[in-house]
This record gives sequence, C-alpha cells and structure tokens, in this order.
Amino acid sequence: MNKHSIIFIGLDTHKEFHEVAYCEDGRGKAPVHMGRIASSKVSVKKLVRQFESKYPNATLHFVYEAGPCGYWIYRFITSLGHCCYVVAPSLIPKKPGDKIKTDRRDALKLVKLLKSEDLSPIYVPEPEDEAVRDLSRGRETAMKDLKDAKYQLKALLLRNNIHYDGVANWSKKHLRWLTEMVLPHPAQHIVLQEYIQTITERIQRLERLDNELEHQVRQWRYYPVVKAIQSMRGVRLLVAVGVVAELGDLTRFDHPRKLMSYLGLVPSEHSSGGKRRIGAITKTGNGRARRLLIEGAHSYRFAANISTELQKRQECLPKDILDIAWKAQLRLCKRYQRMSKQGKHYNLIIAAIAREMAAYIWAITKEVVLTPVNPKLRTSRVPA
Repeated sequence: MNKHSIIFIGLDTHKEFHEVAYCEDGRGKAPVHMGRIASSKVSVKKLVRQFESKYPNATLHFVYEAGPCGYWIYRFITSLGHCCYVVAPSLIPKKPGDKIKTDRRDALKLVKLLKSEDLSPIYVPEPEDEAVRDLSRGRETAMKDLKDAKYQLKALLLRNNIHYDGVANWSKKHLRWLTEMVLPHPAQHIVLQEYIQTITERIQRLERLDNELEHQVRQWRYYPVVKAIQSMRGVRLLVAVGVVAELGDLTRFDHPRKLMSYLGLVPSEHSSGGKRRIGAITKTGNGRARRLLIEGAHSYRFAANISTELQKRQECLPKDILDIAWKAQLRLCKRYQRMSKQGKHYNLIIAAIAREMAAYIWAITKEVVLTPVNPKLRTSRVPA
C-alpha cells in the first residue's frame, strides 16, 4: 500500500501558516491537498513525522518558494535528514491564462512541478554567509540613509538661499558652520538642528558598521576569496565583500558564462528564422552584485596602472592571482578605449566591462580554492 520510493511535498509558506500538499511518485497519481499548519518548527517537525510514519520506506522531497520568511524551513528539514528545495518565484512556470491564485493552488502547483522536474532550485547560503550578507546590506542601508539626510538638509538650505563658500564635504569645519547658522524663523531652525543631529548620528552608525564589517569579514570562511579579488582594479573591500556575500560559492558555476548569465549581464536575444536580434542586458539574478560590479567597472576608463593603494591590497597574494588581476586590467582598459573609439554608448561599455570582471573574479576564486593560500590570509582553503 505504502511502497513508494519518493513522496513530493509542497509548502506554500507564509508568516502565520503553511499550506501543504503532497503527491506520490506513481504514474497518474494526482496531488492531494493536506491542509494548513502553523508556521513553527514544532508544526513542521510534526508534519515530517506524519509522513515518515505513513511512508516509512519513502524518501521525502519538500519544496517551497523563496520569500521574506528566509531559509529556516530548508535548514530545519535538511537537519531532519530529508531533501528540501527552495525555488525562485520568478522561475516557476505559469500558464498565460491562469488568473486564479490561492494558497491551496500554489501548494498543489509546486508539487506537480517538482514531480515533473520543471523546477530549478536556488543556491541556499550557509547561516554564517547569510549573516555577513545581512551585515553588508545593513551597511549599504546606513549609507543610503545618511545620503538621504544630507539631501534633506541641502534642500532646506537651498529653499532659504543659503550657500556654503567652502567645499561641502561634511567635514568638522562644514558641520561647525551648519551649527552656527541661524535661520530666519525659529521653526526652521529647529528643523535644521534635527537634520544636523540626524546626520551626526548616521555618520556614527556608518562608522560602527564599517568597523564591524571589517572585523567579521576577517573571521569569515570566504575571507581568502575577499582578499584575493581585491587584487583587481575597482574591487575594494566593500565591493569584494558585497559580491562574495551575495553570490556565495562561486565554484558552483562550472563556467564563467553561467556566472555572467546569473548576474544578468549578458545581452538579451530574440532571434527567429534568419534574423538575430540582440537587446539590452537581461538584468536577471542578483541585482546588488550586478550593481557593485557596475560601480567597479568605471575605474577601467583610465590607463592600466598599479597604484599605491592597489599594491597594498595585492601584498601577500600568490603570483598566479596577481597575474590574473594584471591580465584583467590590461584587457579591460584596452577594451574600454577600443569600444569608446568605436562610438559605443558609455553605459554599454561599462556593462561589457562588468561582465568580463565577473569572469576574472570567477577565475581568481578558482585559484584560491585550488592553490595553497598564504598563512597571513588566516584560512588555508575555502570549502566548496
């Protein structure tokens, strides 16, 4: 009766509850809606035990969509010894005429697609990697909040026709000038003081996050990779940490073209018959990693050169990694100049440079994994 090799279980996850559906592996077996359970570890464990008792000789395969609830379900189910897959909502096939969406239908649909092998699971980071990624994103959010506060204060001064004669670089001299300023109306002066206090607090917040990020990254298992890819031009600590934290284990891509495609830096294509149409980049995958590479690509508009700061970042690194970084700089600087002389648009050139930067970062990561690393890099090998 219960001699099934695989049981497919779909979870439509939410904050308060999970909708559950399952299907047996036999041909012609229809998925069954099981019901709703609470969103807690106790309820999920009870659900797993129910399937284990009902199908003692079967392998349980769970699947759910990636969302704001995170990966705790994946980690909890895998810790119980069962398979679990997390799929991106954008990669789930959908019929054009399907206009009805419910939790029950979503759970049944996940089961059907998992059984037919029409789902592609995403990469799930380790808890330590996710923690560093949260810290990196938190630092970026703090920087954005600081910029917003500065823009608001500048807008207040502009409305009152107040201009700073020096360089408004938010130095101590500039902040002293702001505190000594008196606006015409007391209400406006209160607003000015609140803006100044907000900016001061956010500057201190950003400094704390910068110090904590630098400290935590040195204890991270991917620190050798972060250290190594900083040998490239345009890749400093923040860019290196952001890219590695967002992408995780780069060695899971067996070819750099797959990494480029994952980052959405490859051109879109719509070809049919004898015509081939190439469009803008696809912009799929991780948008933050793509943006960080775009920012780093701007530095290649200048001639190839090893600056003092870049030389310091390259200290204690193996010669193979330095050779890749120098090769990348020579090629990308020449390519920028060549495309610029051809009259290509600036954004198109930067996207092309960022795409090749991803390939060189992939090559450096492979070298870090395959070759011994200097003891000063704290870790001898990065786990695959």
